This record gives sequence, structure tokens and C-alpha cells, in this order.
Amino acid sequence: MTLKPADQSFLTALEAQLPAGSLKAPEPRYLEEPRGRARGQAGAVALPRSVEEVSTILKACHAASVAVVPYGGGTGLVGGQLSEELRAPLVISLERMKRVRSVDAQSNVIEVDAGCILADIHTAAEEVDRLFPLSLAAKGSAQIGGNLATNAGGVNVLRYGNARDLCLGLEAVLPNGDIWHGLSPLRKDNTGYDLRNLLIGSEGTLGIITGASLKLSPQPSAHETALMVVPSPAAALDLLALARDMVGEAVSAFELMSKQALEFLAEKMPEVRQPFAEFPEWFVLIDFGLSRAQAGQAAMESLFEAALEQELVSDGFIASSDKQRDEFWELRETIPLANRAVGSISSHDVSLPLDRLPEFIDAGQTLISSFEGLRLNCFGHLGDGNLHFNVFPPKGIDKKEFSHLQSEVKSSVHDLVAQFGGSFSAEHGVGRLKTDDLLKYGDPTKIAAMKAIKAALDPKGIMNPGAVLKA
Repeated sequence: MTLKPADQSFLTALEAQLPAGSLKAPEPRYLEEPRGRARGQAGAVALPRSVEEVSTILKACHAASVAVVPYGGGTGLVGGQLSEELRAPLVISLERMKRVRSVDAQSNVIEVDAGCILADIHTAAEEVDRLFPLSLAAKGSAQIGGNLATNAGGVNVLRYGNARDLCLGLEAVLPNGDIWHGLSPLRKDNTGYDLRNLLIGSEGTLGIITGASLKLSPQPSAHETALMVVPSPAAALDLLALARDMVGEAVSAFELMSKQALEFLAEKMPEVRQPFAEFPEWFVLIDFGLSRAQAGQAAMESLFEAALEQELVSDGFIASSDKQRDEFWELRETIPLANRAVGSISSHDVSLPLDRLPEFIDAGQTLISSFEGLRLNCFGHLGDGNLHFNVFPPKGIDKKEFSHLQSEVKSSVHDLVAQFGGSFSAEHGVGRLKTDDLLKYGDPTKIAAMKAIKAALDPKGIMNPGAVLKA
């Protein structure tokens, strides 16, 4: 099917069906990838205010075979929110659909528009003494619709799960403009194919999510947070097992970081407070969200003492105030910003089986050292096996001088991940930047099934063409 551009005649006809101000010329922010690695095209940007307006827009695009690129907060790192190849597609942004529709503290459910900013959902939950646990560095700009479309992970997956695990129901518009009213808050609804989980993680290729019913959790009565120095990633995993033995599911986050991360922060973001006088090779951030029964038991102190005795840690800091806890988290959450300031040659969002993760890190360090002078920053959500395994030029040298190595480095890392039984995309999705990887490493039967689903729901191929499945 040949797709057509959102040209002036199409836009004039569409504009007549929508309230004034629903279409506008594309601003640069809709066309730029956060790291500057790609630049998209657009005929116009549509700014609907309701699910009915989204339906009107998709009906028009379906009838005219005009390509659609859904746009959330623009924080995606795999190019799913823009296209360099499509000729003047229509970008649809849900930024005007940002209502918190309802909050039910008794049922632990919040219903929101898909354009709601993640941080605003956190605030709405906190106002009724509840927690929406999905949290990531871009929470101040990421929209929940995009989080669901990419099945976002973040720092609390260990305890609460991915975005998919936090969603009860969806409202969505399919490619032909039909509205699916699936916002039920039911925890059990065994009535056929699970369209909710089909749309979550589909990256806008099967429809546009316009609303969601999300799970809330009780606010922990107390938090205990610490930075602990570990001798190796293997020791970090043993420390995680020990923590779970002691406090069970109260382990909310367990983040692994390296000396290189601290050096990047010192180099590019010196304003970030560094707790270590001498940078350790490896350390972890541990966060406990404790219930009323667990609060006040100095659980983190007990963990540190037990770990010290077992030689799993050699040093550490336990946060003594909310301010210090925030400083520990700021250290973790500004690592991606420091990475961006340095400029990576190749970035990798990978996951590994936990039992193979230390061996993979050792093999990965050896691999990167074979590229003379390159630096590796390995960090991430150790508890769920997700590593950000990013490769950088030598200090003081621009990444552009090593751009010729990007493809080789990426292929070498992803080949290694495959050898260890891992995934080349843990939480960022496939987008447009990893479609070749999906073909190379993906199961052929799964890919064939995905193509069949895409053809059934979007026979004209208008929804985010070139994302996930190679055009």
C-alpha cells in the first residue's frame, strides 16, 4: 500500500472536521530525537482534545492512506516517535489530553488521559496517600500513553513490574478510527483475546492509546535508602538475594553503578554531590519501601552489617534524611544526562538472565577493551537483569571521530547478549533504530505472527510505518 503525505488538500479537509486550532505546523521538538541522532519529517501536528477527535483524525488518515506518527513526551531513545523516511506524515500529539479522570483510593485505581505527564500521575496518587510506582528519569516530561506504548520499565520494576503490570484497562483508537472502550478497572476479565496487552508495547503501530486505568499501591510507611560498595557485580547479586531474604518484597529498587559513571558525573555535572572521596569500581543503590510493620526496624543497617560480615560490601552510606535520600537518587538519575553530555558512540539497553549477568559484564568489558581507548559505562536495574551498556570515546575526543565504529560495536555487543541468552531491548523498545536487530535476533515465528497481527488491524499500514517491523 502506497502511503500519501499529509498535504495541504488533506489538511484542509481534516481541519474542517475538527475544532479550531487542532492542527499546527510542526515545531522542531516534534522532529528531534533526544540525543540528536535523527530528525523526522511531518506535514502537520494534530492536537486532539478527546478520544472522539482522535477517532476523527484516524478515520481521515485511514481513508486517505496518510501515515500517522504518534507522539508522546518525545523521550524515546529508539526513534519510535519520528521518521526520517516518511514523506510528510501526520504527527498526532496527545499533549492536550492530560486530565486525571478519576482516583479511587479504596480500589487503588487511577484513570487518566494518555497525555498525562508521569510526574502529574505521581502527584495525583500522593494526594490520596497512594503510590503509582512507575518511575524513570524522564518522569517530568514522559507521558503515560508513551510509557504504555513502549512498556516502560524504570527503577521500580523489581517490586512492581513494568508498565504492562501496572495497567488494568485501556481506551484506544484503532487504525480505522474505531474506539475501543476497554477502561474497565477489573483485575479479572477472562473474555477472549487480551487487546490491552497487545497494544501495550506495540509502539503506536496498532493504534493510539487515549486513556488508561492504572493500579495504585499503598504508600510505604518508611523508606530506607543506601549506597553500598561491592567488590563485583556477582557480589551485588548476592547482596540482592540477602536483602530479599531479610525484607522480602520491600526491596523497591536495586541499581548497579560503576566508577565510570562517577567519573562522567565529575567531568560533566560537577554540581551533583559525590558521596565517595575515592570512586569505587562498583557500587549499588538500594531502596526499601517498608510497611508499617517493618518501619523503624533499621532494616538497612541490619543488611549492611550482615553483608559486611559476608564480605559482600566494604563501605557504604545509609541515608539519614529525605534530603540525603534525594541526593542518592539524584546521583543515579543524572547518569543518563552525564552520558549524553559526554556523547556515546553506541548505547545498548539489554537484559540478561540474572545468573549469567556477572559473566556477561566480564565478557563485555573484555570486548570493549579490544576497541583501543574506548570507555564503557555499565549501569542499570540489576534486580531485573536490565543493563545500560554504553560505549564512549576516550576522554577529550569527540564521538564523531569514532562514528565509523558504531555499527561494529553495536553488533558485537548484541551478538554477545544473544550468546548469553539475553535481549537486545530490555525497556526502550525497538522503534526504528532496532528493526534490523529484531530481524537478526528475533524468533521467526514470533515475527511472522506480529506481521499477521499488524496486517489484520492496520491493513493500510498507516500506523507508525517503519517502527518495530521493518518497512
